[in-house]
Amino acid sequence: MSTLIRHITVDSADPYALAGFWAQALNGSLAEDDFPGDPEALVTAGTATLLFVRVDDRKTVKNRVHLDLQPQDRTRDEEVERLLSLGATLRGDHRKPDGTGWVTLHDPEGNEFCVERSAGERANG
Repeated sequence: MSTLIRHITVDSADPYALAGFWAQALNGSLAEDDFPGDPEALVTAGTATLLFVRVDDRKTVKNRVHLDLQPQDRTRDEEVERLLSLGATLRGDHRKPDGTGWVTLHDPEGNEFCVERSAGERANG
């Protein structure tokens, strides 16, 4: 027997709105039966599934778990700019002059996530 992760659950004030951000960020899709005002919303992107659930408690501290994103068809820097245009905000810039490093962003509700270099950038040095 084995156990699989069915989905990653994210507490949120507005599940549908936050799921919409992540669906765009991950080129995924919202479940067809999710609507504004619903207490939860599901995003499927590739093999990952994120479940956003309404929680009235406000986020007050750093996440204990976060997502690390690796762009597949663009550079890290292009991906950061795209995510900022979708509503993310810059939290920390850890890029180094030699091209290594990552960028930490916040989603629209303040959840941290990181953007790493693409596989192509890693292969080139």
